[in-house]
Amino acid sequence: QVQLVESGGGLVQAGGSLRLSCAASGRTFSSTAMGWFRQAPGKEREFVTAISRNGVNTRYADSVKGRFTISRDNAKNTMYLQMNSLKPEDTAIYYCAADRGADSYYAGDSASVYDYWGQGTQVTVSS
Repeated sequence: QVQLVESGGGLVQAGGSLRLSCAASGRTFSSTAMGWFRQAPGKEREFVTAISRNGVNTRYADSVKGRFTISRDNAKNTMYLQMNSLKPEDTAIYYCAADRGADSYYAGDSASVYDYWGQGTQVTVSS
């Protein structure tokens, strides 16, 4: 069982930055690929970014490429999402997710491959 807790959300003006964290319980963090998804009001949950177990491979949605950076610290059981140049359309609840079945270099972009989810943290970007 993996428990995930997101933090770092908040209200920021357009053009600003936020850094989200996802803390994972247990001793299996280094064996899980991790991802961030988001869900805006009235919209379906969408993929944002993912990182492989070993941190070598990353994947980004086109909408966030060049603005968001995913990283992980396996020693701290924590994943991060640095969000820069935020736009009002980035407003959403952001969820972190863990994929226990991934091989070392895999970073999935489909919600269906992820086994565990956090409760989410709200990010609001004002114009």
